[in-house]
Amino acid sequence: MNSKASSPFWMPVYAFLAAIVVGGLLLKLDVCHPGRDLSFIDAFFTATSAVCVTGLAVVDTGTFFSHAGQLVILALIQLGGLGIMTYASLVIYLLGKKVSASDRIAVSQTLIHDPSFNIGHFIVGVVVAVLSIEGIGAILLNRLDPVGFDFYSAVFHSISAFCNAGFSLYSDSLTAWRDNPGVNAVFMALIIMGGLGFYVMTELWQKLCDLIRSRKSKVSAHAISWHTRIVLETSLFLIIAGGVVIYFIENLKARAVSSEGVGTLAALFQSVTCRTAGFNSMDISSMTNISLLIMIGLMLIGGSPGSCAGGLKTTTFRTWLGFIISKIKGHSQVKVGWYALSEESVNRALTLLTIASVILGSAIIALSISEGNYLPHTRARGHFIELTFEAVSAFATVGLSTGVTPTLSGAGKMIIIMLMFVGRLGPVWLLTAINSWQSEPRYRLPEDDLPLG
Repeated sequence: MNSKASSPFWMPVYAFLAAIVVGGLLLKLDVCHPGRDLSFIDAFFTATSAVCVTGLAVVDTGTFFSHAGQLVILALIQLGGLGIMTYASLVIYLLGKKVSASDRIAVSQTLIHDPSFNIGHFIVGVVVAVLSIEGIGAILLNRLDPVGFDFYSAVFHSISAFCNAGFSLYSDSLTAWRDNPGVNAVFMALIIMGGLGFYVMTELWQKLCDLIRSRKSKVSAHAISWHTRIVLETSLFLIIAGGVVIYFIENLKARAVSSEGVGTLAALFQSVTCRTAGFNSMDISSMTNISLLIMIGLMLIGGSPGSCAGGLKTTTFRTWLGFIISKIKGHSQVKVGWYALSEESVNRALTLLTIASVILGSAIIALSISEGNYLPHTRARGHFIELTFEAVSAFATVGLSTGVTPTLSGAGKMIIIMLMFVGRLGPVWLLTAINSWQSEPRYRLPEDDLPLG
């Protein structure tokens, strides 16, 4: 294979593609849906949604697929949640073989964006921790509602929640538990932990252990790192702000149309899940345009780097916010928390925002054409925001839907498939992979300024 094509940056691309193809072929088998027909495009759509931990579905997971089909989906979710490269390197490590430099770079970029860590110990720790958290989540769900979450259902939903996949065995997702504080708390905890990032989770665990030891030895524990602090602060702000806005807007709507209002728990849950998980305890199709726009913003931001979550990431949001504030104040440096960001970090964040905007804009236009939204706006009212919501949900690997996904044309489904794939890998990752094929020119052009603004 050409050395450029075998670049470590391309390894996750090949791994995810292989998993999608194998998963799609398995889901196409009759044993996965006895007596029901599933087209190839729907099989590969479902496989892509599972591997990319999105949760968008063209058929009902709980009623259409057999246990065999659901287990295939669950396996794809678990693979996609941690990243297939993680498992491949883990197998190599456990077999006692030396992990290659390319595997080290690929996995470190996927998990914590740090190629200097001990890959073997880290991956073993991550997998053990993830399986433990998912196991505890399943036990709690089963204890809280043994009927609604029997052993099989509890395990399925716990894995789906921690991996931020959003697949549910119930056609109305979690609306039946809308007012159940225990079930909501377990799901929110799983979703948040899955979206914080493995580096943050590892550091928090180490700090907890340090705190326990410091109380015994009377030695002060070290404070959390700058990165972890930024992730925690930003995540908490987005959860609370999103919940407050959704609660306020949806209750205003309820008063206007004399319908049932939204409780604090439901609004908070929706704020947590729309960041990337895809579960819902509210009817998305009946929410106001304002709430949908707020949710689009939260979906775009998504979770944190090195996590199961999608989106542009909380650190990108903080970098962009810091950039805007610095320009307003006339500062030359972009300050985020304790430190100023390097120019490279700022450029990377702005590049990510630009690429994401181009991809989403192009996809929304393509979806509008494929789904017949080129009609006069007076005849297509509401359709544009529904397609926009669907496109963002796919790109940010969230999985929430206003109900459009099952009705999409074949071309529309292909567009969503590509959005899910690019969104899971990350547009900057793909740009880096493509750039790895290029070579820097060995000359410099004369520079000049253009008037702007």
